[in-house]
Amino acid sequence: MKFKKIYAPIARSLMLGLLSLSLVGCAIDFKAFTAGKSSRETKSALATAEVRQALAPSGVLRVGVYLGSPTSWVKDPKSGESVGIALDLGKELAKRLNVPVQVVEFDRVAQVLDSLKDGKIDFTFTNATAVRAKDMDFTVPLVRLELGYLVAVASQLQSVTEIDKAGLRVGVSQGSSSQGVLTQLFKQAKVIPADSLAKAKNMLETKQIDAFATNKGILFEMSDTLPGSQVLQGRWGLENLAIAIPKGRDAGREFVQSFANNVGQSGLLNKVIVRSGLRGTAKD
Repeated sequence: MKFKKIYAPIARSLMLGLLSLSLVGCAIDFKAFTAGKSSRETKSALATAEVRQALAPSGVLRVGVYLGSPTSWVKDPKSGESVGIALDLGKELAKRLNVPVQVVEFDRVAQVLDSLKDGKIDFTFTNATAVRAKDMDFTVPLVRLELGYLVAVASQLQSVTEIDKAGLRVGVSQGSSSQGVLTQLFKQAKVIPADSLAKAKNMLETKQIDAFATNKGILFEMSDTLPGSQVLQGRWGLENLAIAIPKGRDAGREFVQSFANNVGQSGLLNKVIVRSGLRGTAKD
């Protein structure tokens, strides 16, 4: 009994001391852990409301798409379901921002870009060119896509090298990057703008044009509905497709770039590409 009376207070003191050391140790470990976090991660965590306001100022993420391109928006011929890279990535970003999504449909890519430039939409996925970068901000490119030509049934054209000849008429989407490049590139062939992909298809069928030029993702989609048509061998260029947002959304740029990195590294982008049915991606 005397032993207990003498040593019990000492034992309690030792236990309290050890507990204090343990708590101090925990505090030190926690401080070291939080110090290891990058300022970027901390900033992202603290800026959620700010990022949401920057990227979806109306409270809704407005995603711009145009029909006929797997990089933007197409309808599955069997299920009728709407799919596309711009469509699916836009929906995913809206989830991560915790805001509703509004899909805004257009006839052609130029209309999407004009609306993005004017701040009427908040997000799209498109060819990242130096000219466009003056009016919108891009993430790093996520998809490389070959540019080519589609010719109708019974065409004598077999290669991209045969296109630039006198008398040949090559259709392009009005306001597209293909229109700008080919107008400068061709020495003899004539560039004919079409105000929609549906119009371009009709122009091929009725022989108003000899070929239609754009990325192969679109060309293969068009070819599926034009019996006997073919996408010519070879390519005349490449598109580097990326997420685009309006200028002036600086508080959200880092978040969007992190989002782009994540969808690429996690495998989500590959799933979206497969789901969209995209063909014509560059192998080299």
